[in-house]
Amino acid sequence: MNKTLKPLFACLFSGLICTGAAAAEPQVINIKTDGSSMVMSVTSDGEVLFHHFGGRIDDATPVTGIKSYRRTDHGTDNLAYSTMGGRNFREPALRVTHADGDMNTELRYVSHTTRTLADTNVTRTVIKLTDTNQALDVELFYTAYAKENVITTHAVIRNREKGSIVLHSFYSSSLPVKARSYLLTHLYGAWARESQVDHTLLTHGSKSIESRKQVRTTHTENPAFMITLDSESFDENYGEVIAGALAWSGNFRLNFEVDEFNVLNILAGANPYASDYTLGAGESFTTPEMIYTYSSEGAGGASRHLHDWARNYGVWHGHTYAPTLLNSWEGAYFTFDAKTLTEMIDDAADMGLEMFVLDDGWFGNKYPRNDSNAGLGDWQVNAKKLPEGIDYIASYAHQKGMKFGIWIEPEMANTTSELYEKHPDWVLKASERDVVLGRGGTQVVLDLANPAVQDFVFGVVDNLMTSYPEIDYIKWDANMSVQNHGSQYLTKDNQSHMYIEFHRGFEKICQRIRAKYPDLTIQACASGGGRANYGVLPYFDEFWVSDNTDALQRVYMQWGTSYFFPAIAMASHISAAPNHQTFRTIPLKYRIDVAMSGRLGMEIQPKNMTEEEKALCKNAIAEYKTIRPVVQLGDIYRLLSPYDKQGVASLMYVAPEKDKAVFYWWKTEHFCNQHLPRVKMAGLCADKQYR
Repeated sequence: MNKTLKPLFACLFSGLICTGAAAAEPQVINIKTDGSSMVMSVTSDGEVLFHHFGGRIDDATPVTGIKSYRRTDHGTDNLAYSTMGGRNFREPALRVTHADGDMNTELRYVSHTTRTLADTNVTRTVIKLTDTNQALDVELFYTAYAKENVITTHAVIRNREKGSIVLHSFYSSSLPVKARSYLLTHLYGAWARESQVDHTLLTHGSKSIESRKQVRTTHTENPAFMITLDSESFDENYGEVIAGALAWSGNFRLNFEVDEFNVLNILAGANPYASDYTLGAGESFTTPEMIYTYSSEGAGGASRHLHDWARNYGVWHGHTYAPTLLNSWEGAYFTFDAKTLTEMIDDAADMGLEMFVLDDGWFGNKYPRNDSNAGLGDWQVNAKKLPEGIDYIASYAHQKGMKFGIWIEPEMANTTSELYEKHPDWVLKASERDVVLGRGGTQVVLDLANPAVQDFVFGVVDNLMTSYPEIDYIKWDANMSVQNHGSQYLTKDNQSHMYIEFHRGFEKICQRIRAKYPDLTIQACASGGGRANYGVLPYFDEFWVSDNTDALQRVYMQWGTSYFFPAIAMASHISAAPNHQTFRTIPLKYRIDVAMSGRLGMEIQPKNMTEEEKALCKNAIAEYKTIRPVVQLGDIYRLLSPYDKQGVASLMYVAPEKDKAVFYWWKTEHFCNQHLPRVKMAGLCADKQYR
């Protein structure tokens, strides 16, 4: 068999070749990147059927001679966007109660268009559908990024009925896949143990990956996955893999359903849990973007596609080198004054770091922020701790040739705060119930559905930047999930809109900030890795992988993170020994090497370091600056996984030109007389000499 055709047959739905006279050939929709195709067709009765997502097909018209995977008497065809109604017995992408009480929706083709956007690398196909009986329209948007081999998709649902309709399910995409077997790879975890890798062979029935936490949604599960086709083993370099990632930081749901015909249907989108959405006459609803890529070169190829796309389109400042920095948190926590901070800046400058970040504890006067119990929401400088002001600390850093950053948590408040005293109506809470409190026994989440709260949160950033233009970087934290299921702003009839409107409010704030402060560097922190997703990264430069800075555990967490996110977005810091989370003592060289595989920083009190340790860090920071372009902008090749339990983890980054590479090798366990495997490099040119 011609190897170039293999991807086609691996993902194309099976059927019978038509040899006799046939009806008019169906219209074919072929959405292409440089190396992949997503193929659909329109039947004579207007159904849009999905045929193929896999290797590129230049001429997809042969699909007209292949029947779709049809089960007329037993099940549904593989619709491009499944609905409740007709022959569909699987979970639908769209479930609606229409204005007249009808619960069926059957979509039919109206038209489609394809155009090249201003960026000639990008084309957009829009398929317009309408219901057979109701005035309901759906537009399916497919955006193809040619060089990155990524196709994103979302849906716009429009209500033209005379009354309101209720959306019960509103997924971004419905992707049917046909193969012999499906190996699901995804990330799970907990606080301080994020991004653990799990491999699950899908069997008949359904498996869901979801979050109902609204904020910090990616601590326990991540809205990203890989599906290895036709193999029960996971491979970095070989085999066919479909990868997906949802661009949504609120509640999400990924559903994987293998039916009786061994067809896998993948639903991905905002979680419909407790989120029935009433759509008034003339209104529309836009789902989040779902990002897909196909690789015929295993998981590694899928990661490289996603990383390329992320740097070019999915991460703010995706091609700007991240500065090395010292963050004050683990070095000082809440206890500091100007002398403490300026001494840390002196040491950071001496070691060659490029930025100093003042973390939590700098604000609050009536309720000073001396611990996590008070002050959140009162964004004025604590006059007792810092009588000289923020501008003094920022100017001092700049005098030392360093940039300056600061910590905020603008979506949250403490009940022990002036903000809460003035605006108890601004917090998420069911109006007739007591507020449920989070971190420190006093923390609450502000209601971002409320425009007044949106103005306040934007104002936190705007006032800081206006008052202290020396600020170059903001660490934006979020240390509580939504535990109060109610909005004091939304009407009683629209309480189920809370989760959707909260996220929309968050996006509006981010858009306003980026419109006014495009050059500001912002980190997404949510008790660590609670916001590692492409819903926030279009507005943020990086995310904090985990509050756990233990280098050994970071090997595992950063490994899992690398499946979907590039190193330029992964903040990774050198911290003290014993580690403050695990109390493990790890050699400084090891801690440095792990941190150098992402965005290098330090989370330590330098005055507690020896001169030898400072000298080692100084040399490492200088070396990192020479390899930073390769690490942050290069192609990743994962060589030996720590999850393989061979005592070693190894990966490398290779420059796009393949003229430079950076190789990492870490021991993950230590036993006497343990034989450690040799590691073969990848991604290099076989006909070149490397030194």
